[in-house]
Amino acid sequence: MEYLRIDGEFPRLSGCAVTMGKFDGIHRGHRKLVEKILERKELGEQAVLFAIDSSSQMILTRKERAALLEKMGVDILIECPLDDHIKHMKAENFIREILIGDLQASYVAVGEDNRFGFERKGTPWLLKEMGKKYGFEVEILSKEMDGHRKISSTYIREELKRGNMEKITDLLGMDYLVDGIVEHGRGLGHKMLLPTTNVVPTRDKLMPPNGVYVTISHFGSQTFRGITNVGYKPTIGEAFIGVETYLFDCDENLYGESCQVDFKHFLRPEQKFSSLEALKMQLLKDAQVGKEYFEKISSEKSGK
Repeated sequence: MEYLRIDGEFPRLSGCAVTMGKFDGIHRGHRKLVEKILERKELGEQAVLFAIDSSSQMILTRKERAALLEKMGVDILIECPLDDHIKHMKAENFIREILIGDLQASYVAVGEDNRFGFERKGTPWLLKEMGKKYGFEVEILSKEMDGHRKISSTYIREELKRGNMEKITDLLGMDYLVDGIVEHGRGLGHKMLLPTTNVVPTRDKLMPPNGVYVTISHFGSQTFRGITNVGYKPTIGEAFIGVETYLFDCDENLYGESCQVDFKHFLRPEQKFSSLEALKMQLLKDAQVGKEYFEKISSEKSGK
């Protein structure tokens, strides 16, 4: 996949099937749009995702989003910062100059609530009108629903704030994840507590509440179940939010390895303990609950 971060000039492309929006989480509604542009590859068109990025924290970081879209089959990811130029560009000019002029879009897929251009006056129906005039096809998709509520990044952010990981998995169509490189901690886990892997999320990552979660961690082709603490580890005292995971049945040295942590279930809030021994006892209890969680899931899947 070609990854383009806009800094002034836009790329000159041709024969593009484009979808556009914020795409900060790639939820089920976003996936419908991606599937539409992927279908156009059979017609010889390039599948292009045009993401307008604000400065707010994201459900998926730019790196995580790029990795997911590449896996899905997107040809080109264009990241465009919401700067003054884009913010004040009239919707008609955006269509003429960028969609038609630079990207030479032959097909555009958008959600029914998509808005773009100065004062958000650009609508899917304006795209339809301009498409007829300039000769590109526009498809408007209805919102994906969860009961009576529309699936949106706002909805996912609300559930993430509550730590409702099962609901987030349903809304995203995948588990909430944190991606990073395993770093050296203070070594207390190996010496005095339980051996753990440590990942420090980037500042633009929107995190769930501090606490302990049931997780699955991926290291290349290897996968391990475990429990993960998100937070400042108050018993020990850290100045930054970390993602520290105790992996079940793993004694490998994973420092420096790329790691993806998938969040399955919230166990309890982060808390401060009177001693490291008290913390260790609680971690052992958490680990047991985590193992029971996976046993229950396996039993349900097997129909027992």
